[in-house]
This record gives sequence, structure tokens and C-alpha cells, in this order.
Amino acid sequence: MRVPGRRRRDQLVLTSLGAVLFATSTGTGAAKLPQDDPLQQQVDAVHDTGVVGVSAEVTSPDTRDIARAGTAERGSRRQMPLNGRFRIGSATKTFTATVVLQLVGEGRMSLEDTVEQWLPGVVQGNGNDGSQITVRQLLQHTSGIRDIGPPEIPALKSAGGYRAERFRTYTPEELVGLAMQLPPNFPPDGEQWSYSNTNYILAAMITQKVTGRSWAKEVNDRIIRPLGLRGTSTPGTFPFILGPHAQGYAFSTGTDVTVLNSSMAVGSGSVISTAHDLNRFYAALLGGRLLAPAQLDEMTNTMDAPELGVRYGLGLAEIPLSCGGSYFGHRGELLGYITWGGATRDGTRTAVVYVSSDGGRDTQQAMITLVDQELCRTRS
Repeated sequence: MRVPGRRRRDQLVLTSLGAVLFATSTGTGAAKLPQDDPLQQQVDAVHDTGVVGVSAEVTSPDTRDIARAGTAERGSRRQMPLNGRFRIGSATKTFTATVVLQLVGEGRMSLEDTVEQWLPGVVQGNGNDGSQITVRQLLQHTSGIRDIGPPEIPALKSAGGYRAERFRTYTPEELVGLAMQLPPNFPPDGEQWSYSNTNYILAAMITQKVTGRSWAKEVNDRIIRPLGLRGTSTPGTFPFILGPHAQGYAFSTGTDVTVLNSSMAVGSGSVISTAHDLNRFYAALLGGRLLAPAQLDEMTNTMDAPELGVRYGLGLAEIPLSCGGSYFGHRGELLGYITWGGATRDGTRTAVVYVSSDGGRDTQQAMITLVDQELCRTRS
């Protein structure tokens, strides 16, 4: 889901991401760090950009490294929790795409099915036409359907909007209706690319239509329970983060935004998880334990995503590594929490970092550098 306070903060941050990634991949954007505790040094570098708290975990078949910096609550001395829970934002999209691709592998639907086939009359008006948009185009952000974010969701727009509407419940139909009031960015030709949370709200709705069960139940039964992700949940309308967690802060006022009904992000950004659980998810996904080879190939077949400065598959971004090759992962942000992480192509090494307050370009660069250096560490 998009971040608070401005119409396209993801775009604001990510339009500079290409330059950041270029600097990282050419070695000019990553400082040389002491080798005694490189992960802690990287986490400290993220914290030095001005965020309240930082936590990271890196895993490989034989190791699990954890580092943290800052505090779990502004003005306190409480440490960032070990394996703390946080809202993973758009990293949720990889969960949604995985469920859809599992259904494709079971023969219950096709990536070439149109939105109109499963959701008659839902995508129409102002130039939007669900009969011309495929499921593949939803997952790859080539549908042209407009994004919705802070202008349409007051809780994401300002501290006042958050206080007034943090408990408000949105239905998926209501959210898609907001997007249908806007003309599409472009025709769904499969060539043009534009990030849109609406695509994944529709993917969640299609999941329910195909299975007769909610998106949340499918994610729980197909991913969370089989992988034993004990710190991961699909909270629905429940506004609290249960278990150990850091407070999340947003807006220029540093407002505590930990409590939030995240129904505005169903399918697109509502999952709560931990760095450890995300690492396990990425390892299982890239390691071939969640999708058959044909569906994993579809997910990791990427195209240029100019807004992000990377390549994008089906719910998964492909990011270059400074040591050569690339890794797969996804950025996430939802009101007070930002995460970046992913895994090597074979899933044998994973890295996830998150912060508990708003971050600017320096924060993003430090997080990207951390993941890059940690995924490269065993290869250097």
C-alpha cells in the first residue's frame, strides 16, 4: 500500500531508486564497512538517517544473523523487539500473487482470464473495461487501472485524517469504486507499466470468487500455516498489532500510527509479519516450495518497471546485485513501517530490514545497500 502524507510517496522514493540501485551496483553508493559485524554496521547506517528504530535479519542454510538499533518507542529506552511484528505494506503483494499462481497451477483459473470473467461489471466506467484486462496484467501492473492512496484514504493523508479515520472499514468493492472514478493511465496492452494497489485489491476479490473463501483464509491456509509463520497474520479489520512490536510513526508530526484498521489494503498491503517470517517466506518461494516450476517461472519473468527503476514480475521485483546477477524481493510501506527484503534466485540466502518511522531517500538508500551487501556477502 502507498505511504502516508502524499499522493505518490512510493513514486517519490522509487523514482530515485534507479539512481540508488545504480550507485549500489557500481560500488559508488555503499560505504566500506568493518568486517567484524557488517550487519550491525549496516543497521546503524540505516538508523543514522533519522528513523526511530531499525531491525534486520539475514539467513542462509547454516546461519541466522540479527541486528537492531534505535528504540521501539520514541522517547523510551525500550529496545527494538527481537522478531518484532510490523505491517509489511506492499510486500503483501507477493503473498497475493503466490496464492493466485497456486490457483493457476491447480487449473482453477488462468493468467489470461479477464477481470470481467470473474468480476462482472466491477471494472467499468470512465474508460475502464474489465473485459480487456487480464489477471496477468493485474499482477504485473500493466492493467492501466489507477492507483488509490492518500487523496482517497484520509487516514493515510495526514495526522488529522489518521486520528479521524484509523478505525474506518473499507470494502474491496468500495476501494475499486474509488479507482473507477478515474480514467485509466493507459490501455491494457501489456507493454506499459504503472504501479497500482487497485490491481491487487482486484486480485484478492478474484481469489474469493474462484475459491468461495476470503483472500485472508486462502493466504492463511496456503502460506502462513504450511510454512509455520507464527508471527504473520491477515488482520482484516482488527486494528491492533498483537505480540512484540515497535510503535510506528508517520507524518511530519511524528504521530504514533501503530493502531490502524488496514482494510484499505486488502490483498495489496495489509499483512502483518516479522523479518524472520518474511525470510522464511522468500526462501520457500524462491526455493520452489510454494509454486510449481511453471508458475515460479511466470512470477520471476520480469519486465522493465520505469517507476521503480527495477524489473517487475508477478508480485515480485528483480533487483540487480553489486556482486553480479540479481535478487527477488519487494519493498513495503504502510503508515509508520517501511520494509525492504528479498532472496537470491535459489532462495538460499535472504535478507529483510524494516524501520518504524517515515524515511526519506537516505533511509531508502541505506536499506537497499544493506540488503545488497548481505545477499552478496557469501559471494564476495
